[in-house]
Amino acid sequence: MNNFIFLGPPGAGKGSLAVKVAEDYKIPHISTGDIFRANIKNQTPLGVKVKAIIDSGSLVSDDLTCELVKDRLSQPDCKNGYILDGFPRTIPQAEMFTKICDDVKVVNFEIKDEIVIRRLSTRRVCKACGANFNVLTLPPKVEGVCDKCGGELYQRDDDKQESILHRMDVYREQTEPLIKFYRDKGAITDLDASIETDVLLGKFKEIFKK
Repeated sequence: MNNFIFLGPPGAGKGSLAVKVAEDYKIPHISTGDIFRANIKNQTPLGVKVKAIIDSGSLVSDDLTCELVKDRLSQPDCKNGYILDGFPRTIPQAEMFTKICDDVKVVNFEIKDEIVIRRLSTRRVCKACGANFNVLTLPPKVEGVCDKCGGELYQRDDDKQESILHRMDVYREQTEPLIKFYRDKGAITDLDASIETDVLLGKFKEIFKK
């Protein structure tokens, strides 16, 4: 069964690889944010609970987060596996998840801080259509203008260096214990995330056969 958990700092390329793996392996790429939004939009009983918690300014509990994930993984499109991105975030979530699924492969995206900073700080996003560009690796044909719709490109606050450093600190604080948790179980595989996505996909497929 191809059940995957992707762990890695912002800018490591988890999302880019997940899109390609999901397509290639015919499994869904699932983020907790997507699960929350879908349940809130559809006004499911779980979604109503989540909306009330978020509206009150509180954090969604580990118990409720795991309940939402369990519900999502029971859907027919997960029968051949799935990629979880952004879950689990805490040790309690990881411990609860072992009761939901005890057959999971954890992929740890390893990358140096300076590469993450360079990748994220050079990213530009279209205000109109949300398309992503990179001034170094994927520049627009006209500086500051989206190739797809002609919209204005801008740098998100999240992609400014001070914010990147803060996000990386938060990631380390939350995720290093998770990496140890899964390493102790012998369930983790490290991938060098500094290489191009297509090369990374090739390495991934060598390790994880369909």
